[in-house]
This record gives sequence, structure tokens and C-alpha cells, in this order.
Amino acid sequence: MSNLDRQAALNVCGGRGFVVAEPVRELLSPRRVQLGESTEVRRLLPNLGRRMVGAWAFVDHYGPDDIADEPGMQVPPHPHMGLQTVSWLHEGEVLHRDSTGSLQTIRPRELGLMTSGRAISHSEESPRPHARFLHGAQLWVALPDGHRHVEPHFQHHANLPQVTAPGVTATVILGELDGATSPGTVYSPLVGADLSLSAGAEANLPLEPDFEYAVLSMSGEAHVDGVPLLPGSMLYLGCGRTELPLRAASDAGLMLLGGEPFEEEIVMWWNFVGRTDEEIRQAREDWMTTTRFGEVKGYDGAPLPAPEVPATQLKARGRVR
Repeated sequence: MSNLDRQAALNVCGGRGFVVAEPVRELLSPRRVQLGESTEVRRLLPNLGRRMVGAWAFVDHYGPDDIADEPGMQVPPHPHMGLQTVSWLHEGEVLHRDSTGSLQTIRPRELGLMTSGRAISHSEESPRPHARFLHGAQLWVALPDGHRHVEPHFQHHANLPQVTAPGVTATVILGELDGATSPGTVYSPLVGADLSLSAGAEANLPLEPDFEYAVLSMSGEAHVDGVPLLPGSMLYLGCGRTELPLRAASDAGLMLLGGEPFEEEIVMWWNFVGRTDEEIRQAREDWMTTTRFGEVKGYDGAPLPAPEVPATQLKARGRVR
């Protein structure tokens, strides 16, 4: 669950100044980024137009990729702080290792939730041997100030609650949806859900009017509040909704992301979420020179070096560019 961009940009995110208080339909286009040796991802957040949705601060969609004759995902040990990572698969497997000693294979529609807190490091790789196809999403949740220094820990939940309607199944990844609550630990009001729609299905998904929302298309073609979404695109929906109309033009997979607008401004660079330029620079220095982020044992390869931090100081620019 990583940002391997060697030209990592400094971003100031959060705050309520640019929250859209009413329903909107804002289509976000992805940017293509190389992740490790053989996996290309489509990055939806942070985006040229929008940086956060609730506490969700980073969204990558990848696949489906045919990795039958490829190594698949190979992400060396790297650090995180101030955030949670969410691993979510539709196809394939990912082997997670981290500096707390966790070793876990994550399979389709199982939750891999890593809370970095003050400091953690981890690696991700496709097992050997591995399934032919790899398809999933990787996401970050920014931790609020009161919890961003918690002890690092990892959770794996193979069984998650579901909400069903004719032709629609919603698996609750994090938070609560329509009375169903995920066992994953959260630190701010939010929701993440995986939506499976059968061709021709129509439904109205209940929402919280105080939350802002976005929908990521994983597969197939579905219409979200009348807007057709194709895989790899995301529709920002704003706030003020009590329900969301869905219609499937084919069998389709979507991810619903939402939460109360994140009040705090955060600084996000590379794999760190902090509050100041100085804090980010210190974290980068610590990763390169100290044992603050611990050691990932068992990965066959060297840790990932951090890119250089730009010389310019950060300036707050709010939730949108």
C-alpha cells in the first residue's frame, strides 16, 4: 500500500473550505503510475481537482492484469506514518509483511487494514505461485490528530457484513452502511463499501447527508445518479444526499467511499501523512538513517529508498487544487 512515485509531490489536504455542501456529479480522471516492477495503477486521489473524500486521502485502482508469466505485485519494504492502509482485492492474492511481525495473505473481498500510527514499514508481493489475474484497489485513510501517533498494528478480516437488495450486494469494508458495521477499526466517521451489481439491477443506496461521497468503478458499466461510470474512473458526489440511485448496464463492481469532511489540514508526501513540512522531512530522514520504522523480515530484497523532498516549503491550498 504505497506511493512509489519517484517525483512525489507535496500536498496540503483537508479542511472544510472546499467541501461541496450540496449534491454534485464531478467526474475524476485517473493518472497512471508505476507501482513496483510490473504493476501499473490508476491514481484517483489525490487528483488534479480534488484531494480528499472524508478521511480518504489516497485511492489507486489496478488491473485486472494478467500476471501468469509475470512476478505480479512486488513492492519492497517502505515506511508509513499518520494513516491507515486498506488492501482490497477482486482477483488474486497479496502477501503482506510488516515491521510488527504480521504475515498475512489477503484474498478477494477480505479486509487487510494496517494502522501505521507513529511509524510502521511493510512490503507487498504476489505469492509464488500466484493466481493468473490481479485486480484491486489500495486506499489510505488519514488519521485525525488525536490518533495519529497510536501504536502501529495490522488487522485482517476474512468475513465482512453485507447489505443486500435485488441484484445488489454491498460488502461493508469500513464504517457503517444501512445498519451493517465493519469490524475494522476506524478513527473518524467514514464508510467504505464494495458494491456488486447484476446486469439490469436498480437500487437506491441509503446515505448519510452529513457525509461527502465518491464512487470508484472497479468493473463493468453502471450508472451512478444517472452518470455512466467505466472502470478506473471515480465520481465525486458532494454532500447532502440521503440516497444514491444505482443502475447496472452490465454486471458491475463499484466502491463507495465517504465520510464526514476532514476538518484538519494535512501534509501528505510520498508515504507519510503529517501536519508540517518539518515533520515530513524528519520522517524521511528517519527512514533513511534510523530504526524508527522497524524492520520487515522475510522479504527477499532491499528496502525502498525515499525520494528527495523538494526544497520549497509547503503552502496550504485547501482540499482542491
